[in-house]
Amino acid sequence: MSALSQYLEARDILLNVQATSKLQLFEIIGKHMMTAHGVPADSVASSLQRRELAGSTALGNGVAIPHARVKELERIRLVYARLAPALDFDTPDSQAVSDVVALMVPAPATQDHLDVLAHVASLFSDQNFREVLHACLDPIQVKEVFERWPR
Repeated sequence: MSALSQYLEARDILLNVQATSKLQLFEIIGKHMMTAHGVPADSVASSLQRRELAGSTALGNGVAIPHARVKELERIRLVYARLAPALDFDTPDSQAVSDVVALMVPAPATQDHLDVLAHVASLFSDQNFREVLHACLDPIQVKEVFERWPR
């Protein structure tokens, strides 16, 4: 089982998200965090936006990992969003982003934050992982891929 499974719940997997800008995406994630976990939406959205303004969190290959400290959090939370259509994200390869893993950590951040960030980046650098993930049609299937990778 992947170490990420303790941070990613099926309810935090959002498929076919429609956003026309990074800010709108961060607002969608913020609203989700408010509904699902009681964390203030504006705190999440503004923290993600502030971090993104410091430099793009896009990795390339259609993947971005926006991450931020959110003072109201009690533990690390991940939200996976599959965007449809893909969104321009200032990527190093100029490819639009369709896979977003938002990593939100309590302040102050710990080594766990860096470990999770590295793990997510490693998973999404694997083309086979991305292909299997994109074949999933519902959040439960997506969570199972995260839990069982690598095979």
